[in-house]
Amino acid sequence: MNTYAPFSRPLYIMSKPAGAHCNLACDYCYYLEKSKLYQHDASNIMSDELTEIFIRDYIRCQTTQEIVFTWHGGEPMIRPLEYYKKVVRLQRHYADGRSIVNCIQTNGTLLTPEWCRFLHNEGWLVGISIDGPERMHDAYRTKRNGKPTWSKVMNAIEMLERYGVEWNAMAVVNDITACNPTEFYRFFRDELRCRYLQFTPIVERIKRHGDGRHLAHMLDIGDDIALAPFSVTPQQWGVFLNTIFDDWVRHDIGETFVQIFDATLANWMGVTPGVCTLSDYCGHAAVMEHNGDIYSCDHFVFPEYRLGNIKSHSLWGMMNGERQQTFARMKTEGLPKQCKQCKWQFACHGECPRNRFDITQDGEQGLNYLCQGYKAFFSHVAPYMDMMKKKLDEGKAPAEIMSEIIW
Repeated sequence: MNTYAPFSRPLYIMSKPAGAHCNLACDYCYYLEKSKLYQHDASNIMSDELTEIFIRDYIRCQTTQEIVFTWHGGEPMIRPLEYYKKVVRLQRHYADGRSIVNCIQTNGTLLTPEWCRFLHNEGWLVGISIDGPERMHDAYRTKRNGKPTWSKVMNAIEMLERYGVEWNAMAVVNDITACNPTEFYRFFRDELRCRYLQFTPIVERIKRHGDGRHLAHMLDIGDDIALAPFSVTPQQWGVFLNTIFDDWVRHDIGETFVQIFDATLANWMGVTPGVCTLSDYCGHAAVMEHNGDIYSCDHFVFPEYRLGNIKSHSLWGMMNGERQQTFARMKTEGLPKQCKQCKWQFACHGECPRNRFDITQDGEQGLNYLCQGYKAFFSHVAPYMDMMKKKLDEGKAPAEIMSEIIW
């Protein structure tokens, strides 16, 4: 059955005011190469005119009282602070009484006290990209000259704390961090005292394209495609999640919010999770490049998934048109038979389609590469998810299970 209902969730478009441009050169970054799609426009800068068109049209096509803007990249803080002050003025002009929420995802290295004062005063939420302790973070997150960045990011976090800016952490799980789950998690919990944490598994495949791009997407198959060496393996992913979960479920329920654990509990409750990868459908969230091109998802910025341009197409039309609805249905309709018969389908829904390049036991294309890791995770956490669900059904706090677990 088609579960996609285009009007049931807020329309969401992540914008990239500096395109793929960034002051770092992280080895695993899937954004940097997108500049190859725009070699005729080396600036990668969103014009003031386009910014106003986006803000106006984005607000007008929303059906909710609260409207969320997310500024991403590349590195969005490459744009001067004055640009975002202009953004706020435009949002207020077009808001028409509705509430505006702003989020910005940054590597933190360009943060200044002036930035922090603005972010605090305007109530922006800041997502900081940091990959754990120094040796793990600096393994892949370096400047263009190869120099490390961890100290700068730590200074940025200290600055955000000092100025009272709300922030959370986004960390990638690669071949290095996956091997050190306890050290990794406790760094965020104990050293950073981070309460909101998102883990993103890195899975990339290498395929050379004529325009200079080197990453493959889910439709690319063939012997010339190789898994990138920094990718996490399914086995690593499962062990990583289980190890951290055991620490979290003993000590941190209700104190440290780990996105994938919250999303898993939501699926256990029959509630749509807050993360699209574990939801039963996608397609409500897209991305806009610096020139106004709209793509189906930020993980699908490939020519095949370009919906149009905001200058010549309506946002509403692109996001609710047949092409985007087809993309959204792909998550459910593209599941192979093995997934449809899996006892854990309700918990992962096949995860992100971008990772469905593996083959099932029956030889069917479309199995998620991380499947075995997720199966290990769901099997491991099932008793505790059942316990937390029972508490919630009784109107009690899930954290109560911490005193009841016998290890």
